[in-house]
Amino acid sequence: MQLTIHPLTPDRWPDLEAVFNARGCSVARGCWCMCYRRSGPVQAAPGQRHADVNKAQFKAVVDAGPPPGLIAYRVDPGAPGGNSDGAPDGRRGTPVGWLAVGPREHYAKLARSSVMKPVDKLPVWSVICFVVPAEHRGQGIARALLDAAVPWAAQQGATLLEAYPVDTTGPTHPDDLWFGPKRMFDAAGFTEVARRKPERPVVRIKLGD
Repeated sequence: MQLTIHPLTPDRWPDLEAVFNARGCSVARGCWCMCYRRSGPVQAAPGQRHADVNKAQFKAVVDAGPPPGLIAYRVDPGAPGGNSDGAPDGRRGTPVGWLAVGPREHYAKLARSSVMKPVDKLPVWSVICFVVPAEHRGQGIARALLDAAVPWAAQQGATLLEAYPVDTTGPTHPDDLWFGPKRMFDAAGFTEVARRKPERPVVRIKLGD
């Protein structure tokens, strides 16, 4: 699979919708990456679905910028036509994955988490969640998103990138792997800096020189 990965800008919002609306992403389309951006419950009007509130609020985040993460596309280099993304017929390719990543302070819920509370007072960026539709799992998309996030965060001025993966050797349901498996972060050069729960370490990688 050939992939291209890009920051989520407002013009790419329909591509994010395609990922979240795909099979296997029901949790994502309830949360819309807002769960960790607030410290309390969803404030919804009577009769209003929490998912709709979350979606509208996250679209506002995307529209306001800066990009709150990265989106991956599958492309076919052998197709006729093509554009700057390598996709055929003027399209950008098929959206196949999402990674939420940004300054830790953008995620208010982390501060009150017993597992993900601050390790120290250093400024860090946080990898929050991966979303890959069921049909595209097991093909290295999450790893490709993580590999792209490291230099991208550095380009945005981050000096440390932090994550909160799942560390288990037994079978794990995909819904429990939104933070990614620890082995993937190990392979990407992250090191463990804290562990407040047996299966939930905190890992970091230093960015830049």
